[in-house]
Amino acid sequence: MAMKAVCVLKGTGEVTGTVFFEQEGADGPVKLIGEISGLAPGEHGFHVHAYGDNTNGCMSAGPHFNPHNKTHGGPTDAVRHVGDLGNVTAGADNVAKINIQDKMLTLTGPDSIIGRTMVIHEKADDLGKGGNEESLKTGNAGGRQAWGSGSGGAQKKHLYLLFSFVPGCQVDTRLISVKKRNNVATGGW
Repeated sequence: MAMKAVCVLKGTGEVTGTVFFEQEGADGPVKLIGEISGLAPGEHGFHVHAYGDNTNGCMSAGPHFNPHNKTHGGPTDAVRHVGDLGNVTAGADNVAKINIQDKMLTLTGPDSIIGRTMVIHEKADDLGKGGNEESLKTGNAGGRQAWGSGSGGAQKKHLYLLFSFVPGCQVDTRLISVKKRNNVATGGW
């Protein structure tokens, strides 16, 4: 069964975008299709960050999603964070069109990116080849320009997951983000 998700990105300025995700089966690659506008022309780092918490802007999204404790790398590198998607390129019209297929991302299981935060950065990602410690953590991609938390659901039902149920927690339909730290999910609205 195909899984689908969507992430709406918003920044502090004019940067906005929408990214759609689709995965055929639990072991299939994830396809990302979308568009981000308001960017300066050129390359911009594009990553999945660890938490879906945007209460303090994108700073509460944490580092790149890295459940296997690897160093930063490019999207085709064997050693990389799960959240390392490389760069997207904005043209002279200030728009980056996204068409990525990634074998390390998943929309299911313990390493799912659902409920985490997507971030577009101000600079190009050096893919971990910058020769310094920061390159191996962030790719020297600079500040965060826009961010958003992904939500997803089964294609058959066209239902998008906006929250995770945790026993003992009250469920509220206003819930818009899920914060997951140390495998404990809590929500905020």
